[in-house]
Amino acid sequence: MRVRYISNARIPTEKAHGVQIMSMCGAFASLGHDVQLVVPQKRIFLDTDPFAYYGVKKNFTIRTLKIPDIGSRSEVFPTLIMWLDTLAFILNLKFARIASEGDVLYFRDFPLLFAFSPRRNRLIIEVHHIYGWKRLFVRALMRASRIVAITNGLKDDLVALGLDAGKIIVAPDAVDLSMFRRVVQKDAARERLQLPPGKKIALYIGRIDAWKGTDTLFKAAELLRDVQIVAIGNGPEEISVLKKHHPQVMFVGFRPYREIADNQAAADVLVLPNSGSEEISKRYTSPLKLFTYMASRIPIVVSDLPSMREILSDEEAFFFRADDPTDLTRAIETALSDRSAGARAARAYEKVLQYSWEGRAKKILASLA
Repeated sequence: MRVRYISNARIPTEKAHGVQIMSMCGAFASLGHDVQLVVPQKRIFLDTDPFAYYGVKKNFTIRTLKIPDIGSRSEVFPTLIMWLDTLAFILNLKFARIASEGDVLYFRDFPLLFAFSPRRNRLIIEVHHIYGWKRLFVRALMRASRIVAITNGLKDDLVALGLDAGKIIVAPDAVDLSMFRRVVQKDAARERLQLPPGKKIALYIGRIDAWKGTDTLFKAAELLRDVQIVAIGNGPEEISVLKKHHPQVMFVGFRPYREIADNQAAADVLVLPNSGSEEISKRYTSPLKLFTYMASRIPIVVSDLPSMREILSDEEAFFFRADDPTDLTRAIETALSDRSAGARAARAYEKVLQYSWEGRAKKILASLA
C-alpha cells in the first residue's frame, strides 16, 4: 500500500509532534508499505538530518514542497500568515499530484483535507485537540475515511460535535522500545548532562509551557529539600530568562530526541506535571513523554487527570492533584521513599509494551478494512 503522510510541519523540529510524525512514518514503512512524508520547505532551525535527530530508521522518504514560508520571516499578523503558508502548501500539493501517488493519505492538519477527494483516496486525519474554527473543523473531518483520536475524552467531544462515532478510533501515542535496549548507567548520564552525582533528581523533559504544568513544578522546587529539579527542553535564550526566575531549577536545554533514554537514566523520579486548567491537558493529550517515562523503569509522578488515567493507574505511578505544588512535593518525596516505587515502575514498563508505534500503525490501517 502507498501511504503518503502529509504534514504542514517543520521537520526536524524541537517540538514533540516531529517525533510522532517521524515515528509513525517509520512504523507504516516497517509494516511493508511504501511511505513518503510530504512537508513544506520551511526554514530549519535544527541543522541536522531528521532521521539522525529522531533516531528513526531510514525506511521511508521525505519530500519537500516549496512555499513562501512567510511565517519564518515575520511575526506580524501570525494567524493570517499561518493561513497564507497553509494555502500555499495546499496549492503545491495539488500541483505535485500527491493524490495520484498515494492509496492512503494521512494528515494531522485538518485544512489539508480540503485539497483531496475522499472518492479518490482513503483519507485519515489524526486529531490532537478541538480547533476554535469548529464549523470548518467539522466540515473537514467529515471528508475523512477515518478519524484518529488520541484519547477517549477527545473522541467523546468529537462525537458531541456531530461526527460519526463509527469513523473514530482511539489510538494513544506510543514509544520505540528499541531505544531503551542499551541505556547508560545513572552516573554516566549525569556526568554527560553535568548534573550533581550525589543528589536525588526529579527530572522533567519537554517544553516549558503553562498547560504542561511547569509553573507548578517550579513552585514545588522551592518546597523540596535535598531534591534537585531538572528540566530538559527549550533554547538558550529562554533558559537564560528561566534561570533568573527559577534559580532553584537546573535547566539543561534542548537535547536530540535520540538521547531520550540516556537522558532519563539520570533521574531518580520522572515528573509529568500537566495542568488541569485546559481541556487539551485535562482530556485530550497523550504525551510522548508519558510513554518514554514508562519505558525507563524509573518511578513516575504524574498529574491526576483523565487523560493520564486513560493510560496509568495507582498500580504504576504516583499521582498528585494537578496545579498543586504542595501535593506535587508530597508525591515526589513519596516516590523517592516508598518501597513500592520500584514495583510500580516495573508495572509501568510491562504496560508500555502494548504501546508500540508499529502496533498503533497496524491498528489504524486495519480500521480501513
